[in-house]
Amino acid sequence: MGLSTETDGLVVEGLSFAVERREIVSGVSLHVRSGQVTCLLGPSGCGKSTTLRIIAGVERQDAGRVVLDGRTLSDEKRHLAPEDRHIGLIFQDFALFPHLNVAQNVGFGVAGTNAEREARVGKILERVRLSEFAAAMPHELSGGEQQRVALARSIAPRPRVMLMDEPFSGLDNRLRDGIRDETLDILKEEGTAVVLVTHEPEEAMRMADEIALMRDGRIVQQGAPYNLYNAPCDRMAAAFFSDINVIRATVRGALTSTAFGEFLAPGVPDGTEVEIIIRPQHVRIDFDRGGKGPNPTPEDGVPARGVVTRARFMGHESLVEFRMDYDGSIMKATVPSVFLPKPGTALWLMIRRGRCFVLPVKPG
Repeated sequence: MGLSTETDGLVVEGLSFAVERREIVSGVSLHVRSGQVTCLLGPSGCGKSTTLRIIAGVERQDAGRVVLDGRTLSDEKRHLAPEDRHIGLIFQDFALFPHLNVAQNVGFGVAGTNAEREARVGKILERVRLSEFAAAMPHELSGGEQQRVALARSIAPRPRVMLMDEPFSGLDNRLRDGIRDETLDILKEEGTAVVLVTHEPEEAMRMADEIALMRDGRIVQQGAPYNLYNAPCDRMAAAFFSDINVIRATVRGALTSTAFGEFLAPGVPDGTEVEIIIRPQHVRIDFDRGGKGPNPTPEDGVPARGVVTRARFMGHESLVEFRMDYDGSIMKATVPSVFLPKPGTALWLMIRRGRCFVLPVKPG
């Protein structure tokens, strides 16, 4: 893939990095425009943070290049130091200077005259609602206030790119959502391109304009959160965003036969084993039918009988697990509100064909 001809924002192309012949990052490419939030999402050890360090200049890639607003920061010949890249960093560890007060922390690294620095610091502290704490020391602040100081210090020098490595994971749930939304509002107002690293799908879905799903050092799927959730590239991608049910079947004449009826598998060769993936919220319990009611619509497929093995109330919904008669597999269904049938209860399940993903089984 050639380097983007667009000069706005951050472009990384073909980043690769290995340690003792073990590839940590392999062929990673991104384009993050000004004011856009791109999330590197994936399990621990998949190369997210290493990619961030390469962009920051803390690590030097073995191959590929990093370009910001048309200016090459790093390639096979050039490697600008982190302090020369106009890139901000926010980490889980706030790393505030303990001997400097809030205003001094925020003003650290801001260029200009004393009056210009004071004006910039005052504006940023007002924006993060910390003006009254300008003279306070870091140890006098709460965790949420320290996080806002770290944010203010990072954006005060007007970086073109902000790199964020799981910055909210140390905050409790009560604070996290508010500070997270506030942070994004400020960065978008500043026109900053943001690369966020997280292993939490919900955080990525909430914050990102685009998600790059990483696995084993590679980006396996990239796009808008809606697209990744509703059109996963494989079983692992689907499972990363939520619980899934999996039905194994074999393709015959572009169709697969299951206890829930036939599913289309266009373009898949005969004899190919596929996985039909359905999320628990798209499994419907057919209370009226009981195996004897009116015929289901083609979209609903054929009802299949299962026996309840466990039911749990999850707050806004109930999760019910069934052992299916047809093959003994476990299928999960989520039901709004409180629904806690006793173990051993037999019920009929239906799945919406339009909500299923039919994916060929990958070798190995």
